[in-house]
Amino acid sequence: MLPLIVEVTGRRVLVVGGGMVGLRKAAQLVDEGAVVTIIATEVLGPVPDGVAEVLVRPFSPGDLEGFVFVVAATANGEVNDLIEAEARERSTLINVVDDLTRGDTYFAALHRQGDVIVAVSTSGSAPALAQYVRDQIAAALPEHLGETAALLRAEREALHQAGVSTEHRSWADSITAALRAGAQLHSERNSDNSDGDSL
Repeated sequence: MLPLIVEVTGRRVLVVGGGMVGLRKAAQLVDEGAVVTIIATEVLGPVPDGVAEVLVRPFSPGDLEGFVFVVAATANGEVNDLIEAEARERSTLINVVDDLTRGDTYFAALHRQGDVIVAVSTSGSAPALAQYVRDQIAAALPEHLGETAALLRAEREALHQAGVSTEHRSWADSITAALRAGAQLHSERNSDNSDGDSL
C-alpha cells in the first residue's frame, strides 16, 4: 500500500451508484475539483452541487472510457464485477466501497488547514477508526498551519527564484519562525473577523 495525494482537479471521475454512499463520495470528489459523472439506475438523494452529469441508467461496458478513476458504490456484486473488469482492462483506478478485495484505492479520513492535509487510512478496514484517529490528531495540531504553510511556500519560491537549491536546506529554523508568524496572522485574521461580526 502506497499512500499518495492525487490531484483530481479538472479530471474526469465516474461514480456508479446513486445511494447515499455514492452521493457522498461524489460530493467529496467535487469538493476536490474533479469533474464528476454519476451513473445510477436510481438516485436516492439530492445530487451534490457541481456534479457535471447524471445518467439514470445501468452501468454498461465502455462507460469507463475517458475516466481516470471510478467509484463503484452499487452494492451489486454482478455490476461491481463489470466495473472492476473494465477498470483492470483500462488501468483505471477503482474504489469499491463495500468490498476491500476489489479496489486498489481507499478514501482517507481528512483534516485540512490550507495546504496542510492530514490523511488517515485503515486501508478500508475500519473507516470509523480512521475518523477517530484523524480527530485525535487534528485536536493536537495548532490552528494556524494553513498560514504557516503559505509562509514557507513563499520562502521556498523566493529561494528558487534566486537560484538557490532547497534540496539540502535545513528548514527547522524557518519552520519555527513561520509557526510564530503564522500564529500572529491567524490571530489577526480572527480578530478582524470578530470585529466585523460585532458590527
